[in-house]
Amino acid sequence: MYRMRCLTALRELALPQGYIGAGFLRNAIWDVLHNKLSSTPLNDVDVIYFCRQSEKERDAELERRLHDMMPEANWQVKNQARMHTLHGHNPYESCEQAISYWIEKETCVAVKLNELGRVEVLAPFGLQANFASTLSINPRYPRREIFNTRVKQKDWLKIWPQLTLHY
Repeated sequence: MYRMRCLTALRELALPQGYIGAGFLRNAIWDVLHNKLSSTPLNDVDVIYFCRQSEKERDAELERRLHDMMPEANWQVKNQARMHTLHGHNPYESCEQAISYWIEKETCVAVKLNELGRVEVLAPFGLQANFASTLSINPRYPRREIFNTRVKQKDWLKIWPQLTLHY
């Protein structure tokens, strides 16, 4: 199972607050709700972690290590301790706070496999919207233009036609 292999590869790195976020979990939920027989292909696997001392070059090194473990995945690694600078925010305190600023409410989710082999979910807004088949602008940091562009470019309403838009 592709997703479980991704989670296992991530766990091998033992990153601080290491999760796979965004479409990895969001799309899986929407696929189930739409009774898809196979998973919608992922453009990438978004790995997040939180380390104040980590330099940007570390992200590329982690991508290479993940690629060595699982080359069929398009790994994208981002240290959330640096992401506040993109939005002009005060420094984030955790991955949970960082992902709470992502564009869509349903995208503000992440998952990891813990040391006991159990799945842990990070969802600052909960998962209710994901299971309600909605696609919502993030109420914490609403950026309507970017939201509308992403909805169009990613074809979410065609891939998952039961989704309803919420602004």
